Amino acid sequence: MKEEIIIAGFGGQGVLSMGKILAYGGIMQDQEVTWMPSYGPEMRGGTCNVCVILSDNKISSPILSKYDTAIILNQQSMDKFESRVKPGGLLIYDPNGITRHPERTDITICKIAAVDEAANLGNAKAYNMIVLGAFLKKKPIVTMENVLKGLKKSLPPRHHGLIPMNEEAITVGMNAVEDIR
Repeated sequence: MKEEIIIAGFGGQGVLSMGKILAYGGIMQDQEVTWMPSYGPEMRGGTCNVCVILSDNKISSPILSKYDTAIILNQQSMDKFESRVKPGGLLIYDPNGITRHPERTDITICKIAAVDEAANLGNAKAYNMIVLGAFLKKKPIVTMENVLKGLKKSLPPRHHGLIPMNEEAITVGMNAVEDIR
């Protein structure tokens, strides 16, 4: 198994954290992992992305030009990465703020209204875990147990009380993801 993933959106949406938690989850499963962030100097509000590779075998390079999965959270990322999903791959997106929806017919397309779901939970900070739940529903390459271990590893101990809320958000995402085609 080898899964090459790009997660892209605005800084402040939890893009890098989502990738880090997914990477830690892979490590907990004894997978080979790379986590390679890319962001501008703007921090919050600027476009950022992270490439995560999870594999049962050694990974030769963290640099990718095509992806098995793209998780897209803003229009700039849709414009940049939709064409870079491998044929037969998966594109998951949050339609909030998207003006041009994905058009490809050779990939699986799913949407997750994560902004709405986070509002329903009453916690905007749960946004990225809702999106992660949508991904894990479509591609369960990391178990929930290992994602939670990864979450514990990535959060400072003083925030470990938030793990149950994050687990709930992941479950919400798993239940709310919709197939488009």
